[in-house]
Amino acid sequence: MLEVVFLLLGFIIIIKSSDILVDCATSLAIRCKVPKMLIALTIVAFGTCAPEVAISFQSVASNNGTVAFANVVGSCIVNTFLIIGLAALIRPIRVKHATIKKELPILLIITTGFVVLMLDSVFNPLTSNTFSRADGIILILLFCMFVYYIVQLLKKKDDDAEQMKPTYTNIPLILLLLVGSIICITLSSDVIVDNAVSLAEKLNVSEKVITMVLIVIGTSLPEMVMTITSARKKEFDMAIGNIIGTNIFNICIVLGLPIVIYGDLVLESFNLADIITVFLTSFLLYIFARSEREVSKKEGIIMLLIFISYYICLIVG
Repeated sequence: MLEVVFLLLGFIIIIKSSDILVDCATSLAIRCKVPKMLIALTIVAFGTCAPEVAISFQSVASNNGTVAFANVVGSCIVNTFLIIGLAALIRPIRVKHATIKKELPILLIITTGFVVLMLDSVFNPLTSNTFSRADGIILILLFCMFVYYIVQLLKKKDDDAEQMKPTYTNIPLILLLLVGSIICITLSSDVIVDNAVSLAEKLNVSEKVITMVLIVIGTSLPEMVMTITSARKKEFDMAIGNIIGTNIFNICIVLGLPIVIYGDLVLESFNLADIITVFLTSFLLYIFARSEREVSKKEGIIMLLIFISYYICLIVG
């Protein structure tokens, strides 16, 4: 009974904190006259992927490659197919021309690079799939490309910001609420995951289901609530920018940085289906966004069906 109470409390905190985070991030962009996409790609994305960072460093340090890669691969799949799918189902997500031309191609390049680095056995059948320190360095270099784009975006002023009224006007208050909401989101997601795992164990649910469903989806709750809240408020730059930024942070920093620090990892539990699905996350998001400059409800349903199919194969297999 206690787990259920903490689960409900965790969900209440994470939903309210995400609501404040969206308003603060939007207000900060308006007050600083910078594109909302910049805030979404950086502060919001890095803030909401904090649980994944903690899990990845802990697992790579203990030489647990399966957990580290399940964390990143699962998060990319959940972030795109489940979260964007749900958000598009609630309200079609309009995508700006600049996002289709710049941000989404950057995500596609980084995801493709990640996928290629995971295919050691395809290029050389005598070797096992290993993610080396050199692979980690390549991911960091790809992240530097993203940082260069962020610096260029920082120089751009948003003229539309002058015509918009921010929810919060005081910069110190905005920053305080922004940091506070990110901390609350991270802590409440920990509470949700811990109590969900405890509840699942008491109900005798398998460890594999706990890891791939509760942990991966649980640590993606900040992104989920943030993106759906943004879509509901018609803050589409925040919605899609959060996912683009989070997936880039997940691949390059959450995985790349600890591998550069701690060394090589062997990929034992990952097959071609996992790798193809990860590639499809950025490829289909780019195709769907480019079609009519929006991710429609129909495309959201397709994403959700891919997510459900993948997870059924994962659990049954």
